[in-house]
Amino acid sequence: MEKSDILSHVDHTQLKAYAAWEDIVKLCDEAEKLHTASVCVPPCYIKRIRESYHNLTICTVVGFPLGYSVTEAKVAEVEKALEDGADEIDMVINITDVKNRDYDAVEKEICVLRQAAGSHILKVIIETCYLTEEEKIRLCEIVTRAGADYIKTSTGFGTAGAELADIRLFKEHIGTDVRIKAAGGIRTREAMEAYLEAGCDRIGSSSAGNI
Repeated sequence: MEKSDILSHVDHTQLKAYAAWEDIVKLCDEAEKLHTASVCVPPCYIKRIRESYHNLTICTVVGFPLGYSVTEAKVAEVEKALEDGADEIDMVINITDVKNRDYDAVEKEICVLRQAAGSHILKVIIETCYLTEEEKIRLCEIVTRAGADYIKTSTGFGTAGAELADIRLFKEHIGTDVRIKAAGGIRTREAMEAYLEAGCDRIGSSSAGNI
């Protein structure tokens, strides 16, 4: 697999709590040079990035990283992110709803954020490290019905990141219009190739510059 093909699927990511503007500039400069799919950044930097980098696709996070903000707060985050210039939204589901087996609430929230995002790409982070196989399957079905563009494995802030076994599970249970993003612990060219070959369309990684 050519390096350029790999990089075109990477959301070049900097989401550390202590990320300074100089870190964001480094990320964006690398993304421009490497032609990554996007930069994935904290919401507080969206407007400044858009003013400085007109051609970058900007991805940001909502309800991040724990997911248990109320839906109204997540909607406000989406609306502000789009107002500031974001192109794509990676939302975290409310995992407490999953553990309470309130799947209707999970689906309703994704639908509400789908509407708030409009025509912009919406990725749904389900944080696989906290889920049983049964819960993962149910969430594949819910993400499909709710009309999200992607199901995403992880925030990178949980107890574990992406696993190839989960990508294979997703492939079996998502709808044909849902794509897969893997994130968390994917740091080498070999790992990126493996996830793309397993069926991912996007990879979230801070290591694009390393390949």
